[in-house]
Amino acid sequence: MTLADWAPRVDIQETQEEFLIHAELPGVKKDDVKLTVKDGTLTIQGERQQAKEERGSKFHRTERMYGSFMRSFSLPEGVKEDKVGAAYKDGMLTIHLPKSQEPKAKPVEIKIQ
Repeated sequence: MTLADWAPRVDIQETQEEFLIHAELPGVKKDDVKLTVKDGTLTIQGERQQAKEERGSKFHRTERMYGSFMRSFSLPEGVKEDKVGAAYKDGMLTIHLPKSQEPKAKPVEIKIQ
């Protein structure tokens, strides 16, 4: 399989404090997933191992995708790259991308003379 054969589906969510990426990875072991953040890009990569045929058995249909995958996402400005975290439970990877808490500039009224 090539990298283009399958990729996890994701949802990207935004709250006031952070961005969240939820990636579906059923059948992928946590140890087979690697996350990196570099130069404003988050990359998820890993591999789903194919089940081995047991001796004396054969597959009649194989619909699930196996092999390596990779997805990359450009991070919005203001994400604290050094504070990115992730959790993996029940085949769902949740990546937390905290926003910097810099105060937003208040509008200043300019008087016209």
